Amino acid sequence: MTEHSGVDEVLAALADPTRRQLVDLLGERGEATATTLAAALPVSRQAVVKHLAVLEGAGLVTSYRAGREVRFAIRSEPLEATARWLTSRAAQWDRRLAAIKRRAES
Repeated sequence: MTEHSGVDEVLAALADPTRRQLVDLLGERGEATATTLAAALPVSRQAVVKHLAVLEGAGLVTSYRAGREVRFAIRSEPLEATARWLTSRAAQWDRRLAAIKRRAES
């Protein structure tokens, strides 16, 4: 595994627009079933279950059984780690661009 494997998995999972919508919906609702989520999207329940499995594999979603239902909820830690990585990369580029600008102006 690489140093960024968790970030890699998160970015790959979030590359799909339906999965991003699921993350948004779960963020708004706190938790929900696949059936409830499917009702808010233009895809089947089976498709939602497959997308949730990818999100769960990336660590973005957790699930638990409540009676006969499986409920899904967001895990914020992987999103926060990815945001920190992106912020770090942006700061690196800002420093590089500032150095280029200083050289060009001198």
